[in-house]
This record gives sequence, structure tokens and C-alpha cells, in this order.
Amino acid sequence: MAVIRSVIRGVGAYLPKRIMTNDDFSRIVDTTDAWITERTGIKQRHIAAEDELTSDLGIAAAKQALVRSGIDPGDIDLIICATATPDRTFPATAVRIQAGLGITNGAAFDVQAVCSGFVYAMTTADNFLKTGLFKRAIVVGAETFSRILDWSDRGTCVLFGDGAGAVVLEAQPQKGTRDDRGVLSARIRSDGRYEDLLYVDGGPGSTKTTGHLRMNGREVFRHAIQKISGVIEETLVETGYAAEEIDLYVPHQANQRILDGIAKRLGVNPNKIMSTLAKHGNTSAASIPLALNQAFEEHRLKEGNLVLMEAMGGGFTWGAVLARW
Repeated sequence: MAVIRSVIRGVGAYLPKRIMTNDDFSRIVDTTDAWITERTGIKQRHIAAEDELTSDLGIAAAKQALVRSGIDPGDIDLIICATATPDRTFPATAVRIQAGLGITNGAAFDVQAVCSGFVYAMTTADNFLKTGLFKRAIVVGAETFSRILDWSDRGTCVLFGDGAGAVVLEAQPQKGTRDDRGVLSARIRSDGRYEDLLYVDGGPGSTKTTGHLRMNGREVFRHAIQKISGVIEETLVETGYAAEEIDLYVPHQANQRILDGIAKRLGVNPNKIMSTLAKHGNTSAASIPLALNQAFEEHRLKEGNLVLMEAMGGGFTWGAVLARW
């Protein structure tokens, strides 16, 4: 039976010009390149310029994705931006991206699920496209996490970077089989009991300030492997694929040990796990589309490939999207 699938037509990314290495951090906090690399796998990260907004990063990534898709901006009728670092409390960063792209039709809004944001945004866009309410969407993950870091806390400030990635989705009829192109499965979850393990200690409704990121790294690490592996296994059961049949895993980039732990638990070759941590650090909602873009530019994505994107973020939130390229 014919169905509508959300097919990925293009991918794009943007990274700020400024690069901060681990050695740079050793002059700010009590740390070393060896300490950071051993515990996280991160060697450097990009930091937005003072005059660069989250929307600026998102616009640049979306423009590249549109060029690669071959779709005219005027044919886009839905924009969803996943971000935890919006330009303003309101309006949504997505509407600023919409304006920056010269799009005046359709709808634009933000999704806030922290590091799981891109998975949540993809799931939301997929459901809108499948219903026929919209035809073509841009899903953006964009963050300027450097703006909410406590630069005296070596346990968190060394982990994060800024950047943006985007994909263009188009509703297309498919045969309704496991061989279809497009999004084949999307699953999102949350459990608010773990809020205090990863959060920002401020907000307009509480402290009237932006606040800084706070994290219990040990507990987040433990939950991440468990919850991400669990949602991957659920996705595989739902679609009938075995772990080794997935051509490329594109997880949220939080810690190399987490990526290695997921590969071990699933019993898959670590070479199938896309890793951009060394160059990007943790870019929250931007990390999956940034990694997806790097995989595309390295020719690791071919038409027909099965790609599994998965993440866990503050809340806790987590989820996975399986798509055929």
C-alpha cells in the first residue's frame, strides 16, 4: 500500500570560524589537552563570534542544505529549529531563519529538547509531512552553547561548542515497504525525574536570568548508554532490521566513551558509528546534523543506505530516527 515518507533531499552545516583547542582551555581552567582528550575524545570546538546569533548559524546551514537539495526556498512551507540557545526568549529562532531565507509562506517554530532536539524536530516534521499538512520542510539544529557556559567550571566548559546543521525533507509517495526511502521510524521519549542531572540554573520564569549549564557527568554518562541503546533496539525491533544491517549510526556527539559503549552494547563495528567529537565537541541539537553533513561530505552516505540518528539530552529526553538515504 502506498504511503507518504519524509525523504531527505539535502543536508548542510555551518561552523563559526573561531576554533578553541584544548590547549587554549589549559590557560583558562585547571586542565590539560591529555585530560580532556582521554575523558571525552574532544580536541577542539568552534565558538561563535560576538556578533553571530544562533539564527545566523542556522540560516547558513539551511542555505547550504537548500542548494544541495535543488529545492527553491519558496517551495518550503515548514521550518523547525531545534535549539536550547535561542536568539531571544521570543520570537522563535525559526521565524528569524525563515526571514533570513526569504520565505514568507508556511509555518516556522522552535523545538526545545536540548541535545535530543534534532531528533524531536525530525519526528515533528515527519508527522506533519505524512499527514499532508505540509509538503517540504527544513529541519535545523543550531546552538551557541558558549553563551550559557560557566567558563570557570572545567567539568562542563571544555565539552561544548557552537554550530548548526540542517536537512531538507520532502513528502514523497513510497510503496510502504521496508525498502522505502525516507524516514522509516521515529521514536521520542522523556523522563522529567532526571531534570537535575543536566540543566541550566536560570530562566525568565524563575531567576529572570539566562543561567549556566550544570551537569552530573557520571550519572548522565550512565543513563546515556542505557537509554540510547534502548531506543535503538526498539527501533530495530519495530522495523525488523538487525543492528549490523544499519549502514551508518549518527548519534548525538557528547562523549567518545558513550559512542564506544553504544557500539559495544549493540555489537556493531565502531567504524559504523559516526564521530565528529574531536573537531566539534558537543554542539547539542546541532551535533547530529553536523555529523550527518560530515558523513555526506566524506562520501559515507549513498542512496539506499540505512542511517540511524539517536540522541539523549537534558530532561531527560531521548529518541531515534531511522531513515533510508
